[in-house]
Amino acid sequence: SMDDHGKDAFRRDGLFPGLGTVAIHGGQQPDPLTGAVIPTLSLSTTYAQSSPGVHKGYEYARTNNPTRQTFEECMAALEGGRHGVAFSSGSAATTTIAHLLKEGDHIISVDDVYGGTHRYFLRVASVMGLRFTFAALVEPDELNQIIQPNTKMLWLETPTNPTLKIMDIRRLSDRAHEHGLIVVVDNTFMSPFFQSPLEYGADIVVHSVTKFINGHADVVMGVAVTSNNEIASKLRFLQNSIGAVPSPFDCYLAVRGLKTLHIRMQRHEQNATAVAKFLEAHPKVDRVIYPGLPSHPQHEIAKQQMRGFGGMVTFFIKGTLENSRCFLENLRLFANAESLGGVESLAEHPAIMTHASVPAEHRKKLGISDQLVRLSVGIEDVEDILTDLREALDKC
Repeated sequence: SMDDHGKDAFRRDGLFPGLGTVAIHGGQQPDPLTGAVIPTLSLSTTYAQSSPGVHKGYEYARTNNPTRQTFEECMAALEGGRHGVAFSSGSAATTTIAHLLKEGDHIISVDDVYGGTHRYFLRVASVMGLRFTFAALVEPDELNQIIQPNTKMLWLETPTNPTLKIMDIRRLSDRAHEHGLIVVVDNTFMSPFFQSPLEYGADIVVHSVTKFINGHADVVMGVAVTSNNEIASKLRFLQNSIGAVPSPFDCYLAVRGLKTLHIRMQRHEQNATAVAKFLEAHPKVDRVIYPGLPSHPQHEIAKQQMRGFGGMVTFFIKGTLENSRCFLENLRLFANAESLGGVESLAEHPAIMTHASVPAEHRKKLGISDQLVRLSVGIEDVEDILTDLREALDKC
């Protein structure tokens, strides 16, 4: 129809392919009934059918909802994919994707995976009969040593949380596909603005929408995007059958959040770059990890597969747990809080806060020490951000 043709113009391969343009217009056109420019918030749980089984694509709101569909189409367009599937959280997206597999199947995951993913894999999915190997995966050759006959999926997250390790998506995807694996990339830290994993061979991209995509710290939500029709129809079936779907209101907010994704991400990156350089030069800082710094071990890969370096900065403060605690207690602009990707600056202590669910010996292996502090650099004025960091470091 004419309507769908209109939507197709706003894609990475369409007439208007710019990331900002797609973030604002993807999956959307004015309402044919009213001319409303902003997508309608549709709260109805059920839809009238003109004859039994004859409907307009909507029958029950868990199965499909117009507001959710707008968000899903916009995300698919942004990631350069064909299908978006939204969930009630990033963890629900992970759970649903894992259900593509069956008992006895094996998943290879990056060792430094998000704490909630690690917990789900080890304490829930493995009880249900899935098998897991966690590996560094910085060297793609490592895959050949750990692939088993029952390996079905490779789970990547790049950059990782919180050590910002970077994997070569293209080389790892090529290796994995030689063995028929489904490749999943968690793109939460970069957002579609800075990284497009599908272009580098990933089969599925997954996000915690809670973070940069919604961007305003007021929605918990997840999404998966794929161009593989078979995977998409399985994910749709599972989305409906497992039922971990987001509310229409949250989808409405997430669509609204996406409209400023490009300008938010640019400012996050500008500010994070200034913060990383400031910290790297500070006498009380041991080491800074930021993909945009030449000191980052995978800086070259980052430049190849990313359009920018994001808003997350990790650093090691000199001293002991007391120094990191003192630093976090003395921040005034930064909130000492979990989560990330909102307009406001946040600082947290992974060993005590976000990664407490990761066993202590595993944390140690990953380098998540008592001196490690993770910053989600917001979009406030950069001088104020630097002042806050400087003052807090001076007191400790």
